[in-house]
Amino acid sequence: MSQLVIRRLLIDLDAPFDRQWCAGNAFQTAFFNALSMSFPFGEQFFIDAVRGALPLLASDAQQRCQAEVRGFIGQEATHRRIHALFNGQLERQGLEDSWTPRMKQRMALLEGQDPRHALAITAATEHFTALFADWLLRHPRTLEAVEPRLRTMWMWHAAEESEHKCTAFDLYRAVGGAESWRRRWMRRVTLLFLTDLLRQTVANLRHEKQLWKRSTWRQAWQTLFSREGLLTSNVRAWRAYFRPTFHPSEQEGTLAQQWLADHRDSYTPVGAN
Repeated sequence: MSQLVIRRLLIDLDAPFDRQWCAGNAFQTAFFNALSMSFPFGEQFFIDAVRGALPLLASDAQQRCQAEVRGFIGQEATHRRIHALFNGQLERQGLEDSWTPRMKQRMALLEGQDPRHALAITAATEHFTALFADWLLRHPRTLEAVEPRLRTMWMWHAAEESEHKCTAFDLYRAVGGAESWRRRWMRRVTLLFLTDLLRQTVANLRHEKQLWKRSTWRQAWQTLFSREGLLTSNVRAWRAYFRPTFHPSEQEGTLAQQWLADHRDSYTPVGAN
């Protein structure tokens, strides 16, 4: 099992930041803002899903994975808190989060259902966040001109998402989750996640009066669909999830480890499991 360290990020998010904080790139600012809006509820859902599945394991198996689960929950709880602070600044800028209410309505439908479903959703979404995280770590120039505290926040989050990408997946298999449902939930998560992300990004751009500018559409194309774009460069890794032999450890994790090693002055470890 992985050794996951809970880290307290040493940045101040109480001070306001620029509306176009992503180096003036309107699309990337709106896109990252949309992602952040989804995190507080999403991270709590992941925590609850992992906790809810643990009782399905035998007591000795629970003991074996207890340390990794504790680290996973600690990291996700820290992400939830940091992005809640970031989102508070977005709210003061007048941006409205319409994504979270939709997620709450959908996830309420899982109440009383087999907890493996919530865990399969978590594993699928964690695969998405790991793909996004690895892309950001491979393309650090995306945030090169961003003010240091925000650049640190996003790169730290990316590194930890890459670091704990196996936890929910391994737990799903350990509790006897069906492969058919694992793949089925990935299809559903793909549709809902990308649709919701697009809707919230468009809403953010509309609010900032950036939606119909040619520069915004050029930025969107470059970010998502260019040769090294976020979506086009990750198609193969997304498809890999549907293989019976897939495991998240196939994704390269050295960039996350390197960032954490090179930026030890940006955080304080508060728990090593």
